[in-house]
Amino acid sequence: MRKRNDVGYCRPPKDKQFQKGQSGNPKGRPKGTPNLVAALTKTLSELVEIEAEDGSKITVTKLEASVRRLVDQALGGDLQAFRMLVIFNQAMQGPDGALSASELEAADQKVLNMLLRRFDSTKTRTN
Repeated sequence: MRKRNDVGYCRPPKDKQFQKGQSGNPKGRPKGTPNLVAALTKTLSELVEIEAEDGSKITVTKLEASVRRLVDQALGGDLQAFRMLVIFNQAMQGPDGALSASELEAADQKVLNMLLRRFDSTKTRTN
């Protein structure tokens, strides 16, 4: 039978055990160190000035500026940008793909329709 003070496997001596409130990894990751998600979220939410279609300057987040550029590239005929938009659209719909047109904002639906018309017309020209 073991005594309460036995030392052995998984039973270090009392003087070697961690004291209450003492960490087993005192030099671990410092509190407040940003992880990838936090750094990406912070960077994408920063504001930048871009030129609007009418020539005026507007302030938007970096994320919105990136999406605008991606859509502009897709409208310009960049197939890789169009593929990325399709992938983003499928990701927004989720695994069941049951996103109705009413759930999309009117502007988003308009852009997608414009892209589909444009790429349908380029497909018929090449055939």
